[in-house]
Amino acid sequence: MIVKTKKYKLETKTYIGLGMKNILREQWWVFLIAAAIMAMYFVLPSIWWIIGAVIALILYILFWLIQFTGVTQMEQNKILFDKLSYEISSQQVLIKVNPRQGMPLAWNMIKKATIEGEAINLFVSKAQIIHLPFRIFNTDNERRFVETILKRKGLIKDKEAAVQAK
Repeated sequence: MIVKTKKYKLETKTYIGLGMKNILREQWWVFLIAAAIMAMYFVLPSIWWIIGAVIALILYILFWLIQFTGVTQMEQNKILFDKLSYEISSQQVLIKVNPRQGMPLAWNMIKKATIEGEAINLFVSKAQIIHLPFRIFNTDNERRFVETILKRKGLIKDKEAAVQAK
């Protein structure tokens, strides 16, 4: 079965939000490093430990925010933010610009997938995200079929799908 979606344009604000959320989830340990630096206050009392850790954390978050904002401005990434439709099968995801032009994306190229709120997110890399809102699927069965493919490919866990179904 091939699931054909409606055309959808990924907004830059949505992309930046998804990217930042993904980075903060993947690199949660950075906050532990900041906390360890702040804890140095108890070893050698100085407010500069706390100030330095907070500044470093802000700069780290700002770095990633600039990275994701920069991706939206680069010419070679403009295709990510065009109106695209998708053909999803158990072999691949076909990203279509128009009925004759498209790019196949094999499932093994997708690192992980999440189901959040009203959308399925496919992460190809830290900077490449395919956002599939539920409204672009023609029927609820098509959406469930895509979720089943993601489970079979090991990209999402059953717990995640169960939480989304509630």
